[in-house]
Amino acid sequence: MASEQTVHMNGGQGDTSYARNSSLQNAEQSRMRPLIAEAIADLLRASASLPRSMVVADLGCSSGPNALTLVSISVDAIRGQCLRSQQPPVEVCVFLNDLPDNDFNMVVKSLVAFQQSNRSVVTGVIPGSFYGRLFTSGSLHLVSSANSLHWLSEAPEELRRNKIPAYDIDEHVRRGRRRVVIGAYARQFRKDFKLFLELRAKELVAGGRLVVSLAGRRSEEPAAEFTHAWESVALILSDMVSKGVINKAKFDTFYIPIYGPSDEELRGIIQAEGSFSIREMQVNEPTSNVESTLISSSKMASLLRAGFEPIIVQHFGSSGEIMDEFVRTAERRWNQQGSLEAELARNRRVILVVSLKKKV
Repeated sequence: MASEQTVHMNGGQGDTSYARNSSLQNAEQSRMRPLIAEAIADLLRASASLPRSMVVADLGCSSGPNALTLVSISVDAIRGQCLRSQQPPVEVCVFLNDLPDNDFNMVVKSLVAFQQSNRSVVTGVIPGSFYGRLFTSGSLHLVSSANSLHWLSEAPEELRRNKIPAYDIDEHVRRGRRRVVIGAYARQFRKDFKLFLELRAKELVAGGRLVVSLAGRRSEEPAAEFTHAWESVALILSDMVSKGVINKAKFDTFYIPIYGPSDEELRGIIQAEGSFSIREMQVNEPTSNVESTLISSSKMASLLRAGFEPIIVQHFGSSGEIMDEFVRTAERRWNQQGSLEAELARNRRVILVVSLKKKV
């Protein structure tokens, strides 16, 4: 990414790893199954005869058990379509992409096991930002991405240049600057998502498909500064500032490059860019099909640590010490009965899922 910030999840398989704290993201990936299956069926129906090979890619795969979920769904859909049409299996090439600091050691081990159980599948990894070119022109049939595109290429430069904090501790000042902060993040998202669409349009075949999900909000709800996860991180860090654990000046220069658009905002960008037609767009509650036991104060603190520790540590330093205090502060904040539920209700977010088709 253009930003020098370390944007990746916690690697490995330990207690604080993304691999051990990504059950909510997995539930969201599963909802993409019917859209991916429809995209595969549409691709194969459009061919006079089944192609000999197909190339699919997951952008922003991260690591852990979720890394192969979307490509596994894609391979299953291709295999099922071949069986239904009584045609020989199609060879599939699967690519997984994320930023270079991602835990690719774990990803590669998973890919080896995946390939051994799917002999007609060839696999590979493509490190790099999905805000840059990753593949040759017209080489991909299907691109998927889950829980990634709300991450920006960089935090808004205009805020950093003018030294406007993304989240001011003073609530009165924060409310006064709200429109400025939201506008800067929204413009950065519009620029980044438009570029993402332009790049994928070059890399996909004619009629190729793009299925993505990202954190956002409903159009009828007022824009919050950030997605719920970033809002929660900011509240916890501001508590740590008030207790003298971290420096206020350091906090004021902390910008997480993340933005959750509304469904209409997303639709408008897609239509204005013009390379894709929208086949379907869904607005899903992120926890509606997840057991309530997953949303506890300790579980939520662990989820935030797994997703945000690298970028917090890069900015504030002192890895173990600051993150242990981060978790303790979060749990103290939410351990009062109903406080976590109230915060989730106050800072509501949804998961936007969209299925696109490249215009011919």
